[in-house]
Amino acid sequence: MTARAASAEKLRTITIAHSPDSDDAFMFYALAKDKVRVPGLRFEHTLCDIETLNRKALEAHYDVTAISFHAYPYLQQNYALLPSGGSVGEGYGPIVVSPRQMAANEISRHVIAVPGTMTTAYLALKLFAPEVRTETVPFDQIMPQVVAGKYVAGLIIHEGQLTFAKDGLQCALDLGQWWREQTGLPLPLGGNAIRRDLGQELMRTVSKALKDSIQYALDHRTEALEHAMQYARELDKATANRFVGMYVNQRTLDYGEDGRRAIRLLLQRGYEKGVITPRPQVDFVD
Repeated sequence: MTARAASAEKLRTITIAHSPDSDDAFMFYALAKDKVRVPGLRFEHTLCDIETLNRKALEAHYDVTAISFHAYPYLQQNYALLPSGGSVGEGYGPIVVSPRQMAANEISRHVIAVPGTMTTAYLALKLFAPEVRTETVPFDQIMPQVVAGKYVAGLIIHEGQLTFAKDGLQCALDLGQWWREQTGLPLPLGGNAIRRDLGQELMRTVSKALKDSIQYALDHRTEALEHAMQYARELDKATANRFVGMYVNQRTLDYGEDGRRAIRLLLQRGYEKGVITPRPQVDFVD
């Protein structure tokens, strides 16, 4: 066995799963490309849509995984939240779009295409309109199916929040804006969770590695954005840069006191309204 092979054999693999989106790619760039290294560890990356990641996390499949905050109460026995890596809407967030002008109070009259019932976008929509009827559609098919007339309206996440007008769609409701008006808080959409059975020391080590990766991307924005562009789903560079800026920023490095309060309040309201079944017990790796 060569020295290199022996060294590789000693490395512990940490599996990391996240969405194939420009903001996640930007965030994990330094870990994926070995710009940030941790002695004794190697990081293996898997890319899946967020609803798949939520479902996989129910089985504690990955060591570290991006999740919707809505999903966390169902995962909390096996996962703790990392204090960095979150996507938080500062007065903006998932939107309901339609080909025609639609008042927000009209949304509950229609079947709305949603990207998954475990997404935070779905939770926020149900808090806004508890009686709304929904059907799950892959997130990247929602706008095409709304444009085609299969649905009167759809709930949009990811880059579609910036591109919907190009498809002739109009915004009926911005859930991040609504949440801000209701609570005065940002809307926490997704975060990163880590398996508790890794143990406190390793959890803290991985937590620091993720924070270092985010900081590296923010400090080396041009190269990190170049990497993220391959996941930008045909966005031009300026729009991709804007989208990344919306969801990877100082709040991503640390939620802050109000960010953590927003997570707890969102999940508590979901529980009180019956959208979430388990009582939320939110804790972070600190």
